[in-house]
Parts: sequence; C-alpha cells; structure tokens
Amino acid sequence: MCFLVLLRAVTVQMVVVVSATDPVAESVAQRWGTPPAAEGHVEGVTIRRLSETVRLVRRPVPHIHDEGVDLLLPLEVRSARPTLVFPSIHRSAQNIRSLTVHPLGNPGSHAPLGGRPRTLVPADPRRMVSALRRLNERCEPLGLPATYEATHHGPAVDLPAFFVEIGSGEHTDPSPEAVRVLADVIPEIDLPPDDRIALGVGGGHYVPHFSDLALHRAWAFGHLLSRHALEEIDRETAVRAYSLTEGAEGVVFSRAKDAQLPVLNGIGPRLRDQDAPPRTRDASGVFTGDARSASGT
Repeated sequence: MCFLVLLRAVTVQMVVVVSATDPVAESVAQRWGTPPAAEGHVEGVTIRRLSETVRLVRRPVPHIHDEGVDLLLPLEVRSARPTLVFPSIHRSAQNIRSLTVHPLGNPGSHAPLGGRPRTLVPADPRRMVSALRRLNERCEPLGLPATYEATHHGPAVDLPAFFVEIGSGEHTDPSPEAVRVLADVIPEIDLPPDDRIALGVGGGHYVPHFSDLALHRAWAFGHLLSRHALEEIDRETAVRAYSLTEGAEGVVFSRAKDAQLPVLNGIGPRLRDQDAPPRTRDASGVFTGDARSASGT
C-alpha cells in the first residue's frame, strides 16, 4: 500500500535583519542566541529560524545603508513577500528615551540617512501597529513611551519594511529592560484584522497625534508624512505614499490646514479621527475594537 504524504508549505511572513554595527540589533540578537538554521544563506551567512514564519538574517553593514538587502534573500523566501523588520538604536537631538516604529523612505529631495531621494518603501500598517501596541503594553510600566516616527530614512528595498527602535536618550547603550521587551515583542508581531488603514499626514517627527490614535482607536497607519516633509514633497511622491500604504482606505490629517495643500488634493478619501472606533479592554484586559463598525467620509 502506498501512502502519499503532503507537506504543508510554510510561508515566511517576516525577516528580521540584524546589523552587526547596531548596538540594539546586536543586543536583541544576543537574547535570541543561535536559532536553528533555516532555508538558504545571505552572502554566505546562514538564515536562522526565529519561529515557523519568522526568519533572522545577520548583516555586517549599517541598516540604513543596506540598500537592496531583500534582493539577497533566496527566491523561495523573497517570492513570499515577507516584511523586513529592522531592530535598531534611535538617537534624537532631544535625548528622548522611547521605543519607536516607523516606515522607510525619503519623501523629500535629500537622503542623508540612506535610501534614495523621493523614494518610499512599501509599508505594512498592520504589523507596524501590532509592534507599536505590544511595545506600549510592555513598556508603560518601565516609563518608556512607544511612538510612531514619520517616514524618514533608508534603506531602499522593494519588500514591505519597518524599523523598531530603542531610543536610549543620553545613554550610549540601550537599557537591558528595553532590549528584553524588543526581543520578546518582535517574534510576536502579528496581523490585527479589524483596524482601518490610512496614510497619516502632518504633525512633528514623532507624529504624536497618529500614535495616540493607533493606541486608543482602531487605526493602523502606513506612511506618515510629517509637516517638515510636506515642505518639499512633490505630487508623485505624495501619491506613492498613499499607494504604498497597503490597504489604505483614506488619509487622516493631524490638522485641517495640512489637508489644504494642493499637492495632497485627491490622493485618497479624507477620513476623520472618529471614523475608527475606540479600542476597549475586554474582561481579560485585552484591547478590542471593531473597526468595521465605523463608516468613513
């Protein structure tokens, strides 16, 4: 008697890219140790298996300048279009201690921190908001805020991608508590199904309005165009910011004045803050929110 055994193909959903030059990436990877080998190599370095659907790739170069790193992945991994996740250090002029999440690209005519001018990378709004909320839940007791950052640097890649960062303030090294949180959260990033998805326009570099909406309402944002970026963005790049926010239903503006910019006219339906319902806690303390219950404008 013959038996036919069908093996279920496993689709890689995320690839975590660890830069050897980045203190956060290295500290997070040390907590993971040496996961088992997975399929293939990247420039001779073994791809590791963080979970059934998450892979780990170690790189010798700085994240922001690792242009086209997705093209180095084996075809069977790349063709599944996994999302690239880059753990990284975050340094701000204000020495703000925080954990941040942001999409990749340069909306303006310069690219001082990697990538290419007026070039944006596909965003993954659902995984980004999952990361933001999980970081917030774990870090609130530590006194560390979790926040989005606006779209602002490379590398330039063709796969969806985002950074998850630890801002260490005046300290050179990231705190062990924050490293532990990041190491725990990254493999748990998932796809919350009910959020409404939008392009976020306006606000400062840390886009606090959109961070607050994502934490307290059923909003998930892809590209986030800060007010500074709006000073030099062109029409073509604004349209790409919307089209590269996967699943976008419209645009949410942080203030009415931003919506009046001619370069933004008609790139997507205008949505209001209240067009997604509040997130509420159920009996177990888990946030819930039925985004489909709200209507857009």
